[in-house]
Amino acid sequence: MPRHLVLVLGDQLDRAGAAFDGFDRRRDRVWMAEVAEESTHVWTHKARIAVFLAAMRHFRDTLAGEGIDVEYTELTVKPQAKEPGTLAAALTASLAALRKAKQEPEKLIVVEPGEWRVQEAITEAARAAGIPLEIRPDRHFFASRDDFATHARGRKQLRLEYFYRPLREKFGVLMDDGEPAGGQWNYDAENRGAFGKAGPGVLPAPVRFSPDATTRGVIDLVNRRFASHPGELADFDWPVTPADARAALDDFLAHRLASFGRYQDAIWTGEPWLYHSRLSQAMNMKLLDPRDVIAGAERAWRAGQAPLEATEGFIRQVLGWREYVRGIYWQFMPEYLDRNALGAEQPLPSFYWTAATEMNCLKDALGQTLRFGYAHHIQRLMVTGLFAMLLGVKPQDVHRWYLAVYVDAVEWVELPNTLGMSQFGDGGVMASKPYCATGAYIDRMSNACKGCRYDPKRATGPEACPFTTLYWDFLARHEKLLAKNQRMTMQLKNLGRKDAGELRTIRRQADALREGL
Repeated sequence: MPRHLVLVLGDQLDRAGAAFDGFDRRRDRVWMAEVAEESTHVWTHKARIAVFLAAMRHFRDTLAGEGIDVEYTELTVKPQAKEPGTLAAALTASLAALRKAKQEPEKLIVVEPGEWRVQEAITEAARAAGIPLEIRPDRHFFASRDDFATHARGRKQLRLEYFYRPLREKFGVLMDDGEPAGGQWNYDAENRGAFGKAGPGVLPAPVRFSPDATTRGVIDLVNRRFASHPGELADFDWPVTPADARAALDDFLAHRLASFGRYQDAIWTGEPWLYHSRLSQAMNMKLLDPRDVIAGAERAWRAGQAPLEATEGFIRQVLGWREYVRGIYWQFMPEYLDRNALGAEQPLPSFYWTAATEMNCLKDALGQTLRFGYAHHIQRLMVTGLFAMLLGVKPQDVHRWYLAVYVDAVEWVELPNTLGMSQFGDGGVMASKPYCATGAYIDRMSNACKGCRYDPKRATGPEACPFTTLYWDFLARHEKLLAKNQRMTMQLKNLGRKDAGELRTIRRQADALREGL
C-alpha cells in the first residue's frame, strides 16, 4: 500500500534533503509538477523559467535512475485541455487520481517551501484532500526559522552583524582558538575598491555549461510557449545539476575568490561577471550545499590561495546575509509584503523591461539582466534599485520585477533584499538607513558615466544626471522622516545648504522626470 507522497519543489532539488529521510522505494513516491503559474504570477524571464525546468527534469531523471517512482507533470508547448494551471490544482488532481486508483497516500511530506504563497497553497490542497501534511525543517540552512525567531525576540533592531557572529562561533567558521581569524569580524572597509581608469584588465571567464539534450528541450519549450516573456536564452549556460554546481564552485574558488573582496562593489560596463561567484542560483535551488561553499572558501584562505578580507567578505554573504535574509522573511510574512514606509506609488518605468534608456549605468545593468537573467549585487542595490527608490516606485512593483528577472530569485531571499534593503520599504528592519546616493557614487565605482549624456555632478538642467536630481528631491521629500535617523545627519546637512530656489528647481525637474517615465 502507498505510504508517503514526497513533494519536491523546484527550489528543493536536494537528494540529501529532509524530505527523503526514511524514504522507502517500495512504499513511497515522489511528486513533482511543472505548472504555468510559477512562470506567470510574475512576468518571468525566459532564463529563470528554463533554469528551474531544466534542473527539475534532471533531478527527476536522477531519482528515476535510482529506482524511485516519480509522478511528474511536464509543461508542453501548447497548454493541454486539462492542464492544471497552479501548483495547488496539480496536487489536487494527482491526489484525486490516486484516490480513484485506491493508491491514496497516508501522508504528504514536503520540506519548508521558500515562498509563503506556495506553502499556503500546498497546505490548503492537503487540507481539502483530507490527507495529513508533514512540513519538515530545511536542513540546507545553518539557522532554522525558530532559531531566527529566538534571536529576534526582545530585540529592537535586527542587524546582520549580531546574527552573523554567533553563527561563525557556533559552526567554527573562520575562527582560531575561539577568536575571529585575523583578530576582527568584519573586513568590509577593505572590500570597497574600484577598478580605476585602466579598468579590470583581463578577467577570468567563469566556467560555462553547454546545454545537454534535456536542457535544449526545455529551452525550445520556453522559447515557444513563453515567447512573449522578457529575456533571452541564446547564452544560457547555468548549472542545472549538482555536478555542474560543484564545478562552478571549484572554478570560482580557483580563479575569482582571491579578487572578489576588493572588487565586490565595483562595476564595469560590458563585464557582467567580474569576480563574482555566480553560485546563488545553484544554492537557492539546492543543487549546491552552502556548507561546501563556505568550507571551500575557508580552505582556500588557509592554503594561502585567497586573502582573508576576500574570504570573509564572501563567507559573510553566504553564512551571514543569506541566513539573515531568510530569517527576516519568515519572521514578518505575510504582512511584510505590503510594507511601504516611504509611501512610494510611482509605477516602474517601462525601460526596466527593455533597457531602452540613455542612462549608461541603467542601460548596461538592465541589458545584461535581460540577456543573462543576472546582475551582481551592487548593480541591483546601487543602480536598478537605487533609481527605483529615488524615483519613488511602489516597492511591490520593484519586488515583482526582481522576482521575475533574476535566475536566482526565490521569494525568501528576493523580497527582503528588494523591499527592505534596496527600497527601504520596511522602514529600517533590514537597513539602518536608505541606500541613497547621487550619480557621483556610480561615477566613482564604475566607468558608466564616461560617455554618458548626463553629468553626475549636475542636479538641474538638460545635462543633469537623473540620479543626482532625484537624490536631492528624495532627501527633500522625506526630510522629516529621515531626520529621525542619525545616520542621515550628514546628508541632510548637505541638503540644508541648498537654498529654496534651487530646491524648487530640483523638484520641478524631478517631477518632469516622473512624468516623462
